[in-house]
Amino acid sequence: MLDLFSDEIPWSEPLAEGAVILRRQVRDDAETLLKVINEIALRNPFYHRITPGGHRMSVAMTHCGDFGWSSDAQGYHYTDRDVETGQKWPPMPECFRQLAADAASQAGFPHFNPDACLINRYEPGTKLTLHQDKDERDLRQPIVSVSLGLPAVFQFGGFERSDAAQRVLLEHGDVVVWGGPSRLRFHGILPLKFGVHPLAGAFRYNITFRRAR
Repeated sequence: MLDLFSDEIPWSEPLAEGAVILRRQVRDDAETLLKVINEIALRNPFYHRITPGGHRMSVAMTHCGDFGWSSDAQGYHYTDRDVETGQKWPPMPECFRQLAADAASQAGFPHFNPDACLINRYEPGTKLTLHQDKDERDLRQPIVSVSLGLPAVFQFGGFERSDAAQRVLLEHGDVVVWGGPSRLRFHGILPLKFGVHPLAGAFRYNITFRRAR
């Protein structure tokens, strides 16, 4: 008989209408995904972007795909190359694209074809304040977010920053998908607690897939 509470069995956990956590979805593929992240970072190293207000983001970022996310004095936007180096972003690996499409389809969003992949690296103490993902052209397309490494507390709120937010623990291999009526909900990550993961060391990696254009 299957143990429905086993850590080895993926399952779906609803968050809100149009939002779901796919628990353990990519745990078996995690080692490969982390190796791919390292390969991308060799071409486009992790660095800390500066917000339009002049503050250094605590999260380190790299990108792959046709578009990457940039920040400057004019605000946040997508570009087809790294504004720091002038180089095109590394291409999105097919295993990443397939992962995103499969997770989106499982969550009720078929035919998702991301053209932007943001990879965030969290160290202990790093956080991501509540925000909306609204720089994409077609807000009918979902967001697919993959967690690897250390666990983190994910905040999933309402449509105003002041709305109460759920707090849920995301662990290694979990995938969150949100779109439709939940597409513009505020979300964030509480400060990461210290730990050491057997594959990721003292880090949490978050792979976020979007359709930017």
